[in-house]
Amino acid sequence: MSPLIAIVPLLWSVAAFGQTVERYAGMCDASAALPLDGRHFVVAGDEKNTLLIYAHDRPQVLAKVALDDFLRSDGDESDLEAGTRIGDRIYWIGSMSRDGSGRPAPARDRFFATDIEAGSTPPKLRPVGDAPARLRDAIVASAAGREWQLAQAAAKAPEAPGGLNIEGLTHTADGALLIGFRNPLRAGKALVLPLLNPADVVAGQAPRFGPAIGLDLGGRGVRAMTRTADGYLVVGGPIADDGSFALFHWRGGSDAPQMLAQPALGTLRPEALFGWPGGKQWQLISDDGGVVEDGKPCKKLKTRKESFRSLTFTR
Repeated sequence: MSPLIAIVPLLWSVAAFGQTVERYAGMCDASAALPLDGRHFVVAGDEKNTLLIYAHDRPQVLAKVALDDFLRSDGDESDLEAGTRIGDRIYWIGSMSRDGSGRPAPARDRFFATDIEAGSTPPKLRPVGDAPARLRDAIVASAAGREWQLAQAAAKAPEAPGGLNIEGLTHTADGALLIGFRNPLRAGKALVLPLLNPADVVAGQAPRFGPAIGLDLGGRGVRAMTRTADGYLVVGGPIADDGSFALFHWRGGSDAPQMLAQPALGTLRPEALFGWPGGKQWQLISDDGGVVEDGKPCKKLKTRKESFRSLTFTR
């Protein structure tokens, strides 16, 4: 969710300081993104249960993957907030939160996978299994959930102090997932919860969780995560609308995340981050739902006028 931000409209591509900002059409509330091959990437939004597929440097949607029937959301948004790719499988997770007003939102309790089907341009995605898994109750009941008082957090609005809100997901070298929480914070640190058996969970088995990890992101929550050759890149951002975003490098475990001076984020509100094959070029995706265009928030525009910004940089 983004506040109202008035910005100077960008050209399709603006390059400065070794980084490039581009605009992609088709949605405003971009919240998760992963590469499909060396050129194509897929984006999920937190307002619609549809995945959009793009080519890098091309502004228009190339393909769509409708998920309403698979997610069994009864027309409600599943608030897809994060994903990570292991081999040809992408794991996706909803926010697990209540809605913005604090009302129960069971459709947001979703964890599932899609498999990449090569052989077409762009590649296709196929949901795995017959239905998504539910994780919220297991997360709350886990040792980490009890330690971080997630039962109380789950009863609050997602952006309220101490509320429950998931926005990050990445994976470890041994195939576990790291779930990053935007909210709650504990002693100013953000929660990262290891999910040890994601493939089993997608297949219908019970989840197993590792010990909680607290990340010091300068009082920020996790807004996006991705694995690198030497650890992880983590986007920290405010638990509510007001506050600053920053990019961190974290080597994992008890290592203290280090804030990076570059790239410059400007007015971007990044909620997705991934690396292109080769490990040197990275892409940040901004949730621009609150950006003012034509006198109204982007999310209130007609779909044909919706767009989001993306920052490509090298590291």
